[in-house]
Amino acid sequence: MGFTRILFLTLLFVCAADVQCQNVKIFNVKKYGAIPGGKTENSKGFLEAWKNACQWKGKAVVLVPAGTYLLDSVKFEGECKGYMIFKLKGNVMAVSKLKDIDRWITFKYVNGFTLAGRGTFDGQGHKVWPCKKNGKCQTLPISLRFEFIKNGNLQNIRSINSQNAHVSIIASSNLNISNIKLSAPQDSPNTDGIKISSSEEIRITRTTISTGDDCVAILNGSKKTHISQVSCGPGHGISVGSMGGNTVINNKDIVVGLTVKNSTFTNTSNGLRIKTWASPYQGLASGFTYEDIIMNNVENPIIIDQQYCPNSPCNAKSASRIQIRDITFSNIRGTSRSKAAVTLSCSSVVPCKNIVLKDIKLVYTGNGGPASSICSNVHGYSYGVQNPPSCFRSA
Repeated sequence: MGFTRILFLTLLFVCAADVQCQNVKIFNVKKYGAIPGGKTENSKGFLEAWKNACQWKGKAVVLVPAGTYLLDSVKFEGECKGYMIFKLKGNVMAVSKLKDIDRWITFKYVNGFTLAGRGTFDGQGHKVWPCKKNGKCQTLPISLRFEFIKNGNLQNIRSINSQNAHVSIIASSNLNISNIKLSAPQDSPNTDGIKISSSEEIRITRTTISTGDDCVAILNGSKKTHISQVSCGPGHGISVGSMGGNTVINNKDIVVGLTVKNSTFTNTSNGLRIKTWASPYQGLASGFTYEDIIMNNVENPIIIDQQYCPNSPCNAKSASRIQIRDITFSNIRGTSRSKAAVTLSCSSVVPCKNIVLKDIKLVYTGNGGPASSICSNVHGYSYGVQNPPSCFRSA
């Protein structure tokens, strides 16, 4: 029995109780001219399959079967007439030079969408990273961009060697990301795993990220982000921000509502990080809970840095205007590569408020004594075990 027929029967079985789901049609990219083998550029066939699927009044499955498909920059856009499924069974590989400088594959304006299938997106980043490292390339394409997507799922796929970030989520809501693997070498530049901005109710779970930058970056306009069962490392950890830089909207930078739980960090340069520029832009980072986290040989397990400045020169006399408040770190345990296992370096203009440390158990693995805490311009409370000793009074 052919794979297409098996997929069709499986979808009918799964959706038997759903009247709309029974109206399923498969749009195989090969039937629209796509050729596997990794030598023929296939954007025309992929876009034609999507265009026809988007007009189907039911569940439409854009199927990429087994094989390797060479692909230039493409945008899969709605609005569509039914629920869209992009089923990746094969491997999609970026051409040597993408026509769009900031994006490779974009899904946009779709309400009701799933990307799944155990296939791989290969950004071919190793071909362009040297250009980025020597400063000759200012912008490189993000592998997968999700823009204005509502009620979606991203599951079981793999992204390797992205030229820039693997996944970018912008102006989207109610997205579930699960069982995906994102990987690039530790020294690859700016290869963030997942970047989230201006989006709400983004849920990430059972995901493995090993890359050259942040495993997850939560940026301006993000609300109600939920992260659990994530394995991060190598990389730069899970970061809020940077805030107060060049991504502000209406002179304000806001991230509200974040939960990170049951996750593990291994050989990362940071663990749980909040970073803000010392700039005149105002903003708010509030309502964060980090709990049940394991740190394995992490450089900065817990860090708030309100003097963030990755590129000099910086004005050491200025202070951040981003208010950080209502942040809880609970049951954070493991090993720290830095003596300062807890760093809470907050703004002198708007000090951090209501920072809670509960059951912190971090052991320094280097020489020179036990782990320590560094705090400035921060008000908070500590509960339970505190190793290193907390800067706060016990509640």
